[in-house]
Amino acid sequence: MHLHLHIHLHLVLQTYSILRNNTIPNVYTADSKPYGLSYGEWTAKWWQWLVSTPTKVNPANDNSGANCAQNQAGPVWFLTGALNGKAERDCVIPPGKAILFTILNSECSYAEYPKLKTESDLRNCAASQNEGVTHIEAIIDGVSLQTQQMPRVQSPLFPLIFPQNNIFSAPAGPSQSVADGWYVFLHPLSAGQHTISFKAAQVQFTTSGVNNEAQNIIYHLTVQ
Repeated sequence: MHLHLHIHLHLVLQTYSILRNNTIPNVYTADSKPYGLSYGEWTAKWWQWLVSTPTKVNPANDNSGANCAQNQAGPVWFLTGALNGKAERDCVIPPGKAILFTILNSECSYAEYPKLKTESDLRNCAASQNEGVTHIEAIIDGVSLQTQQMPRVQSPLFPLIFPQNNIFSAPAGPSQSVADGWYVFLHPLSAGQHTISFKAAQVQFTTSGVNNEAQNIIYHLTVQ
């Protein structure tokens, strides 16, 4: 009786260990503070990274991954969607880097929307751009993430500097912004090969018609 129970418990723990180590991607939760910053503060840093990079070498304007390492610094490595909605990229990243990427997101700044005057205006603007989302998914090394592993996060108000020839064609110079969207924040991956893919779909009905947006991104990562 006791031996049978011991064997059964051992099998349960062994199965749990296999699932935990091999099939459950290790992600930061929305209420966590990776490296001392809130999830929302990290999404602000993600936007500062993306927007500060001129269009010609911007990772969002690159379908191959050639610009993957642009302006990467600190403990977190940023990945992005594509301006044209679709990309398959190869990217080499150093070991020990956490990874933050967005499945679908938006931001609103005073530079882009000069009629907006308050932080509340910016928040409403960023959130409204994410209305009509019909599909969100992310797959890490063949494992689909759960809904809670892809949280919708809104940033605090943060400073943003638009360079000349930025991806949004905003006036160059400093501004302030708020961001909103769905993100995945991974603990550092093991050395070797990994695949990250994510998709999103959005349909918005406006007075001028129907706007459709989609993202279909695949990253082939080498951690070394």
